[in-house]
Amino acid sequence: MNAVSTGTTPAGGSRGGGVPGGGSPRGGVPAAESPAVEPFVGGSPSGGPPAAGSPAVEPPGAGAVSATAAGSARAGDGAAGESPAASVGGAPPGAGAAARPLVDRFGRVHTDLRVSLTDRCNLRCTYCMPAEGLAWLPRAEVLTDDEVVRLVRVATGRLGITAVRLTGGEPLLRRGLPALVGRIAGLGAELSLTTNGIGLARTASALATAGLHRVNVSLDTLRPERYAALTRRDRLADVLAGLTAARAAGLAPVKVNAVPVRGVNDDELADLLEFALAHGYRMRFIESMPLDAQGAWDRDRMVTAAEVLARLGERFELVPAGRPGHAPAEEWRIAGTDAVVGVIASVTRPFCGGCDRVRLTADGQLRNCLFATEESDLRALLRGGAGDDRIEAAWRAAVARKGPGHAIGAADFVRPDRPMSAIGG
Repeated sequence: MNAVSTGTTPAGGSRGGGVPGGGSPRGGVPAAESPAVEPFVGGSPSGGPPAAGSPAVEPPGAGAVSATAAGSARAGDGAAGESPAASVGGAPPGAGAAARPLVDRFGRVHTDLRVSLTDRCNLRCTYCMPAEGLAWLPRAEVLTDDEVVRLVRVATGRLGITAVRLTGGEPLLRRGLPALVGRIAGLGAELSLTTNGIGLARTASALATAGLHRVNVSLDTLRPERYAALTRRDRLADVLAGLTAARAAGLAPVKVNAVPVRGVNDDELADLLEFALAHGYRMRFIESMPLDAQGAWDRDRMVTAAEVLARLGERFELVPAGRPGHAPAEEWRIAGTDAVVGVIASVTRPFCGGCDRVRLTADGQLRNCLFATEESDLRALLRGGAGDDRIEAAWRAAVARKGPGHAIGAADFVRPDRPMSAIGG
């Protein structure tokens, strides 16, 4: 599975899931430590939700979008009976160049699309899924290449999406991936991929040639025996070879994602950063989240962002560098160098107020938040012959319903039905 970042959840409900051991799946974080959202910043279209008690901000046209999605296709909604493969070509001159912004009711503009290509994974990480794995989606339910390309084309050409990240499961398991990458790259968005690194050594060059810009690789430990215990697979050498191949292929910056777990790998944080610095990778640490299939996430086993920084500070001098744009990671520069380390504090320092992400699962369900408890079925529209206008309207309506924050620390927090591997990072 892959390390991920969070978004926001509707009001009501390649990793970063739960951790081994017992504990309530509801976990919870003290309210003082985990506000639901960041403070609202004026009237900025990319700012957070309004202060408590303030009315929700309704973006221009939101009501019309919802009404359109709820009703029948409007005039000019593409040719009747248009097949899922139709309109795959015709890449826009630049992603989001002339599109109307994709805005939710709090004024947040969405420009980042995460596309899961499969729910399957070739690791069995203890904090993600049981040793026997999960019941994978039947292949007929997974979006075809043509369907993926069409939805990404709608997103980039009509909805203002400028960045696309391919996730899973493990996306390198997708057959014919370089060809699919090439088609998506032709749509003009910045294109990246999150992977566990197994198989990257043999595919990095082809993916770069096809148009992939960069990769994030999950790596929680540098110790072979510990890696085998964590993932239930003895594949650390393959991951390290994949990192080397990604750097050689120019998939830069190569980012390394680690999920610290108390009593498991939290003694390696400084070693991981030192490894990344020595090889020219960009290290990021991610707080674990309640997204494991077993429902065993335990907040007490989560290593907080504050703890991560304290551990790193014992070996390195860290200089705050802020959060670039709407990126999930807060960054610190290593004093005396140009290198930075990122920390994604999805639980203790949520960044929902600036979230610009929307997610598409491998079976074509649109999620406006990693922790959403409802989805919008775009696959049904595709296979039912809907035109691009109708798909766009449904997409806008789903994002318009997005809530203020994931509320992991709230007493009424509800975990999503899908585990991380079935959602996609």
